[in-house]
Amino acid sequence: MSVCFPVPPDVWYGNVMWSVRMRASKTAGSQEIHISGAEGLYEFPEVDKVTKEYFLRAISHPKGRPDKVVVTVEMVKRKPLVASVLSVSTVRCGSPDAAVDVIRRLLSDAGVSFKAIRGGIRVVTTGPAMSGAALTLAGSGRRVEPDRKRGIRVSRLGIDRDSEKSLSRRLARRGINTTTVREAIILASKVASCRGVMAELCVSDDPDYTTGYVASKAFGYVRIPNIKRKRNLSGGRVFFIDERADVKRIIEYLEKTPVLVWT
Repeated sequence: MSVCFPVPPDVWYGNVMWSVRMRASKTAGSQEIHISGAEGLYEFPEVDKVTKEYFLRAISHPKGRPDKVVVTVEMVKRKPLVASVLSVSTVRCGSPDAAVDVIRRLLSDAGVSFKAIRGGIRVVTTGPAMSGAALTLAGSGRRVEPDRKRGIRVSRLGIDRDSEKSLSRRLARRGINTTTVREAIILASKVASCRGVMAELCVSDDPDYTTGYVASKAFGYVRIPNIKRKRNLSGGRVFFIDERADVKRIIEYLEKTPVLVWT
């Protein structure tokens, strides 16, 4: 796949950034099953290369080959906000049961109620994963995303290029410098920067990836190995928010506001 942009010589994009987003799915009966997704903020010369990388990633995913891949390239018309990259740590965890104990402790430390924690764990461990995230009130445990099937999709996010190199070096020293880890940290950093979000819980629905995380502005991005067993297709993402938070404003920030992460 190659994308060619016929740019007239008198057009100058300068430092304008572009949002590149990929969503891959396949049809099973009457259902559309989410396979994979990826996105970032890029300068114009990077767009061609990135669209090809995203397409190749989509058609080689462990969840199977999609029959639909949509790549969207959109000019970012406002200056991105800046968020600090979260600190990264890993806890020792040998089994899914031990992971649940870690999740409960971390979310409780972030101010999330037992009822909300129980509901969040249910979201990431039962049934097919949503394509987006659940939005859960941290006290009552009530879910407030407008569409439970779609969820909330964090979008318009990226990382400054020098910061990306710095983050890669830090992760490489720990032996975890992978695309999966980097992209998860970038997403978690945007989410944590949103006023009203108290914590995030994430379990990948990738059957071969068994490390999840809990993240918060208070304690950073905490990796939890063995959060599920191999070949398990369950997974999901939950954002726990303050009971008094403006839900519409949070959704607008997470889905529409461009944010660049810096180290």
